[in-house]
Amino acid sequence: MLPLFLSTQTALALAIFFGTFAYEDGATVLAATLSAAGRLDLRLGLASAFGGIWLGDIGLYALGFGFGRRTMQSKWLQRFLSADKLAKAEAWFSRRGAAALVLSRFVPGSRLPLYVAAGAIRTPFKQFVAITGITSTFWVIGIFAFTHLVPESPLSDFTMMRVWLPLLLVLFIPWLLGKPAARVYRRVGMLYRKYRRWEFWPAWLFYPPVAAMCAWLGFRYRGFSLPTVANPSFHNGGIVGEPKVEVIQALMRIAPDVVADAYPIPAGEISERQQHLQQIRAEHSIPYPFVLKPNVGQRGAGFKLVSSAVQAEQYLGQVAAGLVVQRYINDPKEIGIFYYRFPAWRQGKIFAITEKIFPFVTGDGARTFEELLEDDPRASLIARTYLDRFPQLRGRVLAANERIRLVEAGNHCQGCIFRDGGHLISPELTERIDQISKTLPGFFIGRYDIRYSSDDDLRRGTNFRIIELNGAASEATNIYDERNSLLCAYRTLFKQWELVYAIGHANRELGHRPASVGKVWNDWKFYQAISATYPAAD
Repeated sequence: MLPLFLSTQTALALAIFFGTFAYEDGATVLAATLSAAGRLDLRLGLASAFGGIWLGDIGLYALGFGFGRRTMQSKWLQRFLSADKLAKAEAWFSRRGAAALVLSRFVPGSRLPLYVAAGAIRTPFKQFVAITGITSTFWVIGIFAFTHLVPESPLSDFTMMRVWLPLLLVLFIPWLLGKPAARVYRRVGMLYRKYRRWEFWPAWLFYPPVAAMCAWLGFRYRGFSLPTVANPSFHNGGIVGEPKVEVIQALMRIAPDVVADAYPIPAGEISERQQHLQQIRAEHSIPYPFVLKPNVGQRGAGFKLVSSAVQAEQYLGQVAAGLVVQRYINDPKEIGIFYYRFPAWRQGKIFAITEKIFPFVTGDGARTFEELLEDDPRASLIARTYLDRFPQLRGRVLAANERIRLVEAGNHCQGCIFRDGGHLISPELTERIDQISKTLPGFFIGRYDIRYSSDDDLRRGTNFRIIELNGAASEATNIYDERNSLLCAYRTLFKQWELVYAIGHANRELGHRPASVGKVWNDWKFYQAISATYPAAD
């Protein structure tokens, strides 16, 4: 029964997908109706309807792009469309094209000529794809939601489509022309500006090529979980679930002069954890501010700079999982050094260095915190991250010259700005990092996060502090330099993961046994569950 069900589902999804090319609204309504009736999986229905509509939109653009110019240059058409009229049309489209593309999704009959025209007059492809993708998503989800919430609606009767959609538009267009429209257009414009820069793409969009590369490497080296032995002394090789404090304390034993000391606070009652925290701070002379963060975490999740006993109590009350208390290093600069070494090598190498820039906003005595974020070309793209981090600043007018540091954790997803730091690599720094790495048993590849004050001292391999060491799942984060192309980023990640698999293969040859894929998956699910309790990172 199951294979038959799956084949039926696939056939229906394909019918929906190709049906959108002929009548996209009808095909979408059909998918929504079948889904509401339990005949088609909701996710499959949404994906097939959206995929067909979006691909069809891109096809119309491609048609205009490929043949529109040639057609407009024909002598017959030039009798009706002069060069002056064409120039005016292009100028109009450059000013109002985005709004027209948004409105066309809700106006039947307008999409074909508009999308072909967009291709013909060379509307930026990224802009077209972003806007049509976003509006198609809203359109498909809207039809599905209406059909599911009102199963006996006119949408379930195809004969009522011609009546229902115009009526819906009559009610909807006045709203579009009012103030809400301005907010919609601003939101669409912001999303376009954000996602035209690949560094802000969501993981589900950015990582599929990397996942495909890892799958190929798994076939090549005959082991999909080889990364779990890339660093045999790390839990899962540093892929997921590794306790941060164990790694830091291992570094403290071999190189205490270059490590920001850290200590564990186990899970338990709040009163016991408070007492444990006070004892650690007294024993090791850790002053305010200090860092609290989850012992199992990724991408800066849950990082908090604690400046008072009240903040510490709130954090301990919110996060029930095991924690790390760490001495805060107030040096103004931070980098990430991605290092690797094969087991047979006598000396390792620095693969990449990332400079981390911590953004600020500066008050002027007139604008609110939100307005300052909105007016900043970069901060506006991830304003929600900053607003979640500083809820107390919502609506507040910052005083003239008042500076707010927008992020404390040196992670790109938390709002830190990354730049390629290859100019900081030196023989002395390489030798010092290699010396530390070779002294740490079972470590071969990963990224050091380091704070320091002077570039010259860093190049000499002196006066820096390691605040964290991440294993095989860490990235050479210089890829997120906005000056890098997407192709350059993928090239770097492909090379990095090839190193991870090759080192894992070498360690397997030495007798280390990789963890099972199932175990890694269970650890990942456990991390997802506990990370849901972590507060917004500083």
